[in-house]
Amino acid sequence: MARITVSPFLRWALRLDALASGATGLLLLLAPGALESLLRIPADLLSSAGLVLVPYAAVVAFLGTRTSLSSVAVWVVIGINLLWALDSFVFLASDWAEPSALGIVFVIGQALVVAGFAVLQLMGLKRSALAA
Repeated sequence: MARITVSPFLRWALRLDALASGATGLLLLLAPGALESLLRIPADLLSSAGLVLVPYAAVVAFLGTRTSLSSVAVWVVIGINLLWALDSFVFLASDWAEPSALGIVFVIGQALVVAGFAVLQLMGLKRSALAA
């Protein structure tokens, strides 16, 4: 398992992901009912997503503090982000809920941001050197 010396860019990309994921997770946990009214996405789905995002954010924040990491850990974060983005579009294509226009914009917007984090993390991984 290859270890890398984490580049400043990768550290920044991980921390930004952690900040956005943590903030979104807390919002989904603290206000699922209000968000359900606005987005027309079931409150239980929103709070469940929050329950996933908060610990994810904690792990990614921890990774963002390391000077050396397993490259596999970074690839796992990238994969999770890509899967989350893909699942967001699958959700919209399904008949599981009928989100409002604002709900559709919210789901697409967060999916694009999450996919963007994956791209930034991949760029940061490429800028990181193999640890000696």
